[in-house]
Formats: sequence, structure tokens, C-alpha cells
Amino acid sequence: MRGGRFFLLFVLFVAAAVWLAALPATAAAEHPRLPALPIPGDPRAAHLEPFTGHAVVADPVDAPAVPRHPFMAPNGTSNLHDDAYQTDTYAQEGPAGHGLTVRTRLQGGLCGSVTFDSRGRLVTVCLAPGRAPRLMLLDPGDLHTIASMKLPGTVGTSTTDVTGGGYFYLDDKDRVVVPTKTGDVQIVAVKGNSFVTQRSYDLKPVIGTAGIVSALPDWSGLLWFVTGSGVVGTLDLATGVVRSQTLRGEQIANSIAVDESGGVFVVSDHALYRFDAGAEGAPQVTWRAVYDRGTRRKPGQFDRGSGTTPTLIGPASGPGGGYVAITDNADPRMHVLVMARGKAGPAKVCSEPVFPAWRGADENGLIAVDGDLIAENNYGYTADGKTLLKGLLGKRTSDTVPGVVRVHVDYARRSCTIAWSNTTERIPSVVSKVALGNGLLYTYTHPSAAELAFKPKEHSAGTPDAWYLTALDVRTGKRAWSRLAGAGPLFNNHYAPVSIGADGSAYVGCVGGLLRITDS
Repeated sequence: MRGGRFFLLFVLFVAAAVWLAALPATAAAEHPRLPALPIPGDPRAAHLEPFTGHAVVADPVDAPAVPRHPFMAPNGTSNLHDDAYQTDTYAQEGPAGHGLTVRTRLQGGLCGSVTFDSRGRLVTVCLAPGRAPRLMLLDPGDLHTIASMKLPGTVGTSTTDVTGGGYFYLDDKDRVVVPTKTGDVQIVAVKGNSFVTQRSYDLKPVIGTAGIVSALPDWSGLLWFVTGSGVVGTLDLATGVVRSQTLRGEQIANSIAVDESGGVFVVSDHALYRFDAGAEGAPQVTWRAVYDRGTRRKPGQFDRGSGTTPTLIGPASGPGGGYVAITDNADPRMHVLVMARGKAGPAKVCSEPVFPAWRGADENGLIAVDGDLIAENNYGYTADGKTLLKGLLGKRTSDTVPGVVRVHVDYARRSCTIAWSNTTERIPSVVSKVALGNGLLYTYTHPSAAELAFKPKEHSAGTPDAWYLTALDVRTGKRAWSRLAGAGPLFNNHYAPVSIGADGSAYVGCVGGLLRITDS
């Protein structure tokens, strides 16, 4: 009975806190230094070991620099996957593990994609079911609100819908380019401590009711966009002219990548494409590479197909016009696929099977590190209303199949091999990142109940649903350290990435809002 009362009070506390966070941000505007409300967590987390492992000495990775896109913010600050190549890497260091502190912001919604303006402040879009998406400008230290803007439309109840701000980018002029829930692309400037809408483009005549998944500019400044229904289009930001084509019978659930040769790389649930702008900016298919889409939509995936945004490796001036990588969705084992990306066609470099048979799925981008690729296993992840309620009642959510692997690519010999394989870390859905400055891979883990070091002072109803920021040595795959972020469903990151700020702080969006973990 004591356990029942305990969890009822916890649920009521969480519900009240989320309701307060969902109120309009007028108080924050009037009192800009008002501290952000913390995300409430399961009190049983007090019985968990907050930190395991050891702080590390920086061991930088000497990797070729990714070209800076002329129409996007500097690499590491511009979009969810960090740069136009979608490498998921940062040049700077992340947390080393020295006295790590956790600060959280309760938002009443998932603050997924995080970018950084020219002053190092966080620019993010927070999504809460049944409410309008909210564009936020946050202080990078205490996470208080500097500016807030409601975006058009309403977030639906689907847990795999990323339209309306799941993907956006920050351009070279501190402007947010964000697709909305109402079929528009808005350009919103960060002016001092405010947001100013500069222009809005209505794409509904072309896309109808389809949601815009992502939009990025090519190297000439022409804006490319994709929809879940398979529309690939271009928008001339100077004239407002829209041109498009539809991939019949195919769906798109991920972002796109662009390179300096004008290539735009799109993965559908059937094939990987290279597009280039044709006459008057119309999208044209340069080549199409079909991959093995498997037999099913696996638990943890948005659709039946590759779950990865295309990752580009090497300059377009290099052999084969550079390279592009995705994962397929094959059974019994999925593969990391690497091929040339030049206009001549997708010449295959190699294909490497990863993760256990029938139990492998990757719904996040591959990380490109000095020509190698890192993949994570998201098989078994689920998140819906029932899962949230289960977590609020203090019960454990489902365990995912562990696994993260580094694939070494020998481009000269056109072969792949496994450099290392970590079969212990459980990574439900985070977009993991590598900090080249100190050689660490940052991920967000959810250990099983048996793997938790849980020592309650008295009998309680099971172990808490605990979430950790975990750092792995990028050269060996071995865990360096793991820091408890929090316990309970509001600490579930639900496909949000790890983002690294200029000062080395790590930020993770979660169902309850946003958290920051930094060296003290």
C-alpha cells in the first residue's frame, strides 16, 4: 500500500509540473532570469549510483574537416546532424567526466533538434502533443527562456511524426529555417533577444496535406525539401517558385544531406537517391540505388526501410565524387552500406552486416569518423501513451537490444570490416555524437533492471526507469564513464540527439524538455 501511495503522489507531481510547463511563456518574457523549472523524476533514483567509470584525458581524433556550407551556420551548430554532410561529429571536446552536473528544463514537450546561434545560445523547437510547436531561444547555462515563439499548427499524437520542427536548420545569418505543421516554410531571424519572422512560403499547392519532414539548402542556396509522402521539391527563396516531383509508392522519414558538387541525397523506404537541380532549379534524379528493405517494420523504426539520414564521407572532389553511407533493413541481419556518390552512379564500396540476426534496427544517422562509420542498435524501442503511463506508474519500460559498432572502411580495396563491437550498451533511440576534440562517443543509454546498481533503503515496487549520458572511447568502443541523467518517462530522449555546445556541455532533448550535463 505504501508503494501505491508513493507512486500516486509521484504521478500527481509529474502531471502538475507538466501542466505548469505548458502554460504560455509570459512569465519568462517578463522575468528573463527566472530559472527554468526542473524536470521531475522518480525519487528512487536517489538509490542509483550517479556516476560510474572515470574522467578521461582528451585524446583528439585527427580527421579531415567537413566543408562549411556557405548558406548554413558553422559546422556543429546548424542542424540536428551537425553539418551539411550529416556526420554527427563535433570538432570540439565534450564533457570529460569531471564532477559532472545535471541541469534540466521542464518544457512539457520534447525539445529535439538543438542548434546554436552566433552567441552560443540554444535555438530549439519543442513539440508537445495537442499543442502548437514552440520555437525557443534558451540560455546555454541555466536553460532559462530568452525568447519564445509559437509556430503554426498543432502537434499530433503520432510518436513517430517529426514534421513541424523535428528537423530545421540555422542559416549563415542567424535565421531559423523551419517547416511548419501547416505546410509552410518559415524564416525566423534571431534578433538580439527576440525572434522576428521575416518570410513564410506556402507549399500546400505542391504538397497538399503531406507533412514536410526536412528542408536544407544546396550549395547554391536553393532550398530542397522532402515530405513523408515522397515529394522531393525545391524552393527558390528569392522568387518563391516551387518545383517538385513525387517518388510514387515511396515514403521518406529522414533528413537529407547535401554536398559541394550540388548533390542532394535522399533515402526513401525503398532506395537511396542522388538528386541535382535541373533546368530552372527543378529536382532531377541523377541516380537511384535500391537497397534491401527487409520484410517488416521493426520495433524502433518509423517505417519499413532504412532509418538513417544519408551520411557523406570525403570531399566531392575526391575519388568517386566522395562517398555516401546508409543502413539497409535486411533480414536476418541489417547492413551498413557504402557507395560512391558522384554523378557517374552509386558504385558499391562495401556492405557489412551488423547486430544480431532478426534483432537489429537503426533509426538514426551513421556517425562518420575519419572514413569509418558507427552504427547503433535501436531494436525493440517503443514509445506511446501506454508506455508513458507505465513509466509514470513507476514501472520499467521495455529493454532494447544492446549494440553499437564501428565499421572500418578500406576505400582502396572496397571492403568493410568490424573495427570494434560493443554488445553491452542499450541505446533506445538517441542520435549519438562524436567529439573529435577528445575522442569520445556520446550516447544516451537505458540499462536493463538487472544492469542497474540499485540499492533501496527499503522494499520498493521494482527498479526505476533510469537514463544515462554515456561516453565511449571512439577508438575501442569501451565505456569511459556513465552519468545518471534522471529516472522516469520524462527523461526518455525519444529520438532526440546529443548536442555539444562550444563550452563542451552536452544537451539532450527528452520527453519532459531538455537537459544539460557538463563538467563542474
